[in-house]
Amino acid sequence: MRSLLLHIILLILLPLASFSQKVIILDVDGTINPVASDYIKRGIQKAEKDRAQCLVIRLNTPGGLLQSTRVIVSAILDAPVPIVVFVSPVGSHAGSAGVFITMAGHIAAMSPGTNIGAAHPVSMQQKMDPVMNEKVTNDAAAFIRTIAQHRNRDTVWADQAVRNSKSITSTEALEKNVIDIVARNMDDLLNKIDGRVIVTPAGSKTLQTKNAVVETEEMTWIEKLLNVLVDPNVAYILMMLGFYGLLFEIYSPGAIFPGVIGGICIILAFYAMHTLPVNYAGLALIIFSIILFLLEIKVVSYGILAIGGTISLLLGSLMLLRNESPLEFVRISKAVIFPAVAVTAGFFLFLITMGIRAQRNRSVIGAETLIGSIGTSQEKFDKTGMVMVMGELWQAEITTGEIAKGQKIKVTGRNKFTLLVEPV
Repeated sequence: MRSLLLHIILLILLPLASFSQKVIILDVDGTINPVASDYIKRGIQKAEKDRAQCLVIRLNTPGGLLQSTRVIVSAILDAPVPIVVFVSPVGSHAGSAGVFITMAGHIAAMSPGTNIGAAHPVSMQQKMDPVMNEKVTNDAAAFIRTIAQHRNRDTVWADQAVRNSKSITSTEALEKNVIDIVARNMDDLLNKIDGRVIVTPAGSKTLQTKNAVVETEEMTWIEKLLNVLVDPNVAYILMMLGFYGLLFEIYSPGAIFPGVIGGICIILAFYAMHTLPVNYAGLALIIFSIILFLLEIKVVSYGILAIGGTISLLLGSLMLLRNESPLEFVRISKAVIFPAVAVTAGFFLFLITMGIRAQRNRSVIGAETLIGSIGTSQEKFDKTGMVMVMGELWQAEITTGEIAKGQKIKVTGRNKFTLLVEPV
């Protein structure tokens, strides 16, 4: 009787225990950057704290930064909780840095209709010389072979993914032992990994995920904001807006608003640049272009400084991000660079044109407007006398000849408060 009662209690408690199991899910959709690495590390800490059965990283990425990739891979390899990297949903891919992250998981999974691979070194700014290309390729190949060996996965394909940009489908990845599972969705994945024994630095663990409670850990609003800011195109646009704001403030002192907005944009841009592989020669060229534009406002160079600033800005923008790493997938789109440079050049050329036109035009205010005007002599004089010009009486001076009273005169110049005239 006691044995029967014990079995009944176990039958009641075991399903309840299985339902109490938790699985944490992280969504990484975009480039791999410092924000993504911090997000994954925070997710691992939460999974450990909550004693979750596993942490699932739902991945869709074209690649990312080398340093961030290494941080993520190290965090996954050292994680005390099982990490499942799931390339999903349908249509997603794990490219470049995503290959390293997927193969680093305790369990690697993909949805049908996804692909993985193409991790060959790529230079975004200029073509690498053969020696440098071989160097970075060998480094990346050794890195991915180390990961594959650690997880008992196909090292040959991993090496080819780096050296020859090999890319394969989810079915091919399963056949080649690149991944462990092909799952339609998250429920299918949790059913298929249920009961698997995973070895972590903290010991072995048997997964109980079939009826586990699924909890998605979202990025915080700060992480979402920073994730947008570290996009190279956004960082470049912020930097240009910041420079525009400061230029307007210098050009029109006291406007305040452009200066405040410009300062905020500059600070945010420099934060983003801190997380990106910035080429300081490119940044110096951009700053130098701003100096040339400022001098154009203050110095009459008839466009020479503005042309120099435009060339400097274009070269600096193209050189701004370096790409010395085989895993880095960051660049500023030329569709952003060219319009920004064109708008800047157009603005300053407009200012120059207006300035030259203003110098050529006759003054429309003050006493200078009298030059060329026709007036009438109020008295006879051969040196100085009074004349009426535009309804005003002026002291006039004639250098040669004589002017009769009531005679028409023409203003040829001005000497302080005396008009220089000649008879018409």
